[in-house]
Amino acid sequence: MARRRVSSHEGFLGYMDRCRPLLQQGYDRVLSALLDGVAMKERGSVMDALKAGKKIRGCLACLACEAAGGPLASALPRAVAIELIQAATLIHDDFVDQDRERGGRPAVWTMEGPQRAVLIGDVMFAAALEMMSSLGPEDGRIASRAIAETSKGALHEPLDPRALADRIASDGLDEGLYEKIIRLKTGVLFAAACTSGCLAAGADTTCLEAWGRYGLLLGEAYQIADDVAEMRAQCSGPSLQLRRAAALAPALLRFATEGKMLLAALLGAGGPHKMDGAEGLFGKAAALMEDEIEKRLRSALSALEGMKLRRGYRELVRRTPRDIIALFQGSCGPC
Repeated sequence: MARRRVSSHEGFLGYMDRCRPLLQQGYDRVLSALLDGVAMKERGSVMDALKAGKKIRGCLACLACEAAGGPLASALPRAVAIELIQAATLIHDDFVDQDRERGGRPAVWTMEGPQRAVLIGDVMFAAALEMMSSLGPEDGRIASRAIAETSKGALHEPLDPRALADRIASDGLDEGLYEKIIRLKTGVLFAAACTSGCLAAGADTTCLEAWGRYGLLLGEAYQIADDVAEMRAQCSGPSLQLRRAAALAPALLRFATEGKMLLAALLGAGGPHKMDGAEGLFGKAAALMEDEIEKRLRSALSALEGMKLRRGYRELVRRTPRDIIALFQGSCGPC
């Protein structure tokens, strides 16, 4: 596969347009082989749901590889594995969160049932581990850490509004919980994408660490942007949806601590509840979170200062963090 040139004006969206078809082709082939012969109630719809998505993390792995001087062909199997991990994570998350749709499509658990959906996700996790381990020991470690830590991030998320209200009222909630969640839930897989791509280029430890830091901060900013969108959606609705509010509670307590007791009272009320003054709490938190997004994007760029990048890629790498956040903000949600 010949080296590809990039325009000095190309952003990450343009890069994705050129990279994603190859990534999608490889991903679809692996997924189809993986689930061949598995009985499904709605195979076509399930496969469409599993193959959907913008493949941001996989394209980021490809970018890290090419920018670090490696060939795209080396990045593609790693990018496919990263996307298998991402898709499996979403299958599990949708069931745990009881979300019935994902990107306008029915969630897998609503079509196949919770038990089979979880098993499909497990098979995809295992396949990603096998793929990465076959490439090398460090690739295998990257994948195993990503799966373990994203799962741990989901485990840290609050689920029961009333139990959460009691923990907030008694000061039993970890003050650093939000930072922990965004790092584990989203930052870690972005970091794994960048690190695996850099590893595919044969880069040294310093380069791997720098790209990992770049991906981690970008992923954290991406998760904050997701939470900001959810907060603004809550503010525009007629009532507070308690399950959604519970998921947002760590962010609210991180960025609007003075509203702690109001949040505890709302979560403990039970059922959909009028906002009752919570609009200001949500609005303040959202504004501060947008400032935090900017800080993390700047820090992501700082992580690669001094790193040698292939000619023509420096501006693309510089533009990528903001392009990814803009891509999220212009869509119906994360992918």
